[in-house]
Amino acid sequence: MCGIVGYTGFRDAYEIVINGLKRLEYRGYDSAGIVLENNKNEVELKKAKGKVSDLEAIAGNLKNTSHVGMGHTRWATHGVPSDINSHPHVSNNGKIVLVHNGIIENYETIKIMLSQKGFVFHSQTDTEVLANFIQYFMDESGKDFAEAVRAALSEVYGAYAIAALHVDYPGQFVVGRLSSPLAIGLGDKEYFIASDASPFVEFTKEAIYLEDGHMALISLDRGVDIRLIKDNSKVDAEIQQLQISLEQIEKGGYDHFMLKEIFEQPKSIHDTMRGRLLLDEGIIKMAGIWDHLERIQAAKRIIIIACGTSWHAGLIGEYLIEEFARIPVEVEYASEFRYRNPIITPKDVVIAISQSGETADTMAAIKLAKEKGAFVYGICNVIGSSIARITHAGSYTHAGPEIGVASTKAFTAQLTILAMIALKLGKHNGNLNNTEFMQYLYELDAIPKKIEEVLASSHDTAKQIAEEFVNATNFLYLGRGYNFPAALEGALKLKEISYIHAEGYPAAEMKHGPIALIDENMPMVIIAPKQGYYDKIVSNVQEIKARKGRIIALVNKGDEQVASMADYVIEFPETSECFSPMMASVPLQLLAYYIAVFRGVNVDQPRNLAKSVTVE
Repeated sequence: MCGIVGYTGFRDAYEIVINGLKRLEYRGYDSAGIVLENNKNEVELKKAKGKVSDLEAIAGNLKNTSHVGMGHTRWATHGVPSDINSHPHVSNNGKIVLVHNGIIENYETIKIMLSQKGFVFHSQTDTEVLANFIQYFMDESGKDFAEAVRAALSEVYGAYAIAALHVDYPGQFVVGRLSSPLAIGLGDKEYFIASDASPFVEFTKEAIYLEDGHMALISLDRGVDIRLIKDNSKVDAEIQQLQISLEQIEKGGYDHFMLKEIFEQPKSIHDTMRGRLLLDEGIIKMAGIWDHLERIQAAKRIIIIACGTSWHAGLIGEYLIEEFARIPVEVEYASEFRYRNPIITPKDVVIAISQSGETADTMAAIKLAKEKGAFVYGICNVIGSSIARITHAGSYTHAGPEIGVASTKAFTAQLTILAMIALKLGKHNGNLNNTEFMQYLYELDAIPKKIEEVLASSHDTAKQIAEEFVNATNFLYLGRGYNFPAALEGALKLKEISYIHAEGYPAAEMKHGPIALIDENMPMVIIAPKQGYYDKIVSNVQEIKARKGRIIALVNKGDEQVASMADYVIEFPETSECFSPMMASVPLQLLAYYIAVFRGVNVDQPRNLAKSVTVE
């Protein structure tokens, strides 16, 4: 969740840290803080409840005062959002300053021990406990700073990415990670640390992504010295070339990142297919699948694990894989998977889906699946992420950075990957003949162009409909077949960013409960493409109209039957039924976006949410 930034070099550390925190604010925005080293072996610290702009208002006098500093933007876990609970946290002796992303699960036990030894705590956080735990090792054992950090991290369990500095060790950072991301940017006579590469992308293209169980001492004179936490043995790290650009992480003239990312979907879907869907050759080229094709095709079962929007993508993936590859598929919430003692065998294939590649629940589920002998395939968006490193094989979505907390382009890119996997497996195991396969390839290849049409035709319509329903208190979303998960995703988008209660249902389930809610005040969003179960949807619409429900219908261009019964209509081009969720999701994203905008909500940073859920 939380965002960490640090810098040592020749630039103004304040500017680097503050601007970096703004770019990481999608990870948490309950509070923020900054600490800078001065030339007197002292630190200047400012922190505040609220957003980075609130911190900036009280810390502006720190500009041009230091070349070494770090900061933090918080998503609260231990302790309410407040000035006191904000990071950075300082040890009792005032010498150790620490920022932390994650949860120290045994902090209460450590806190009791430290309290018995005279340590005093001012906040409710686990992070302050860790800062004092490091001091404890320095005081009791005479360890130097880096060794004390290593000793403390060896005794804690949970999830963490930490960065620490010590006033007696000027110009040095000690960082470490376990199940939370941390990147080290390598510049010319300067170093950066951050939860992801966005804070330093304009300064360097080289980065080291710290591995689980690794720590590093970073300083101008010693460079980056990486060690294993468990035994202090030296590690040779892999330097990676960054794939993102400054342009990708800026709004580009849009009012919000979410709107920009909605409009980027034709490109992100095309980029996800580029080099993989080869029409001229009539193939889908995916090395992660091809290299393990025999293992995947022999699977007795595929288990898809994911959370949130990625889970909805997994539900559509279940439809795709079972229809084309004829392999049984189960879709599991990663957050529940590991806690119900699941039956997993070496004959299973697990597909893990995560936009960030750092989702804590999904990572825990992956580790369990690997322990049971399953083959694990990852689908994620962030190159070098933890899930990309711990899975046996996988595919990147290549959607580009997604800054808005509510996932949009990552969702349709995930569907694109799942569609290509399903088609490739179906072709190779003989369930799709060449004619059928090529028809689907042409249809999938046409999706980016068709989504451009959707954006052009539905943008103003979605905006107008949003104005009508800005004061609604509940929504129901209905879909059948492939579009049932699309209904779930549409409802989630509305909940996430507008704070309106919304539920998605299979349309056939309406009569089994939700129909009791329908009246003239209940907006009903119906996904009704011509393909699939159109006649059944028509019946559902008639039932809703008979109860005076207000219908927002998503229909194919030229539809007359459902359109004539609906109160509001959004059209999208026809495509194969299996690809219709990609088409339908776009106007649903726009509808949620504009309702949130008209309600005055911070669309990119909805309350209580963070982009990358790195705690369980």
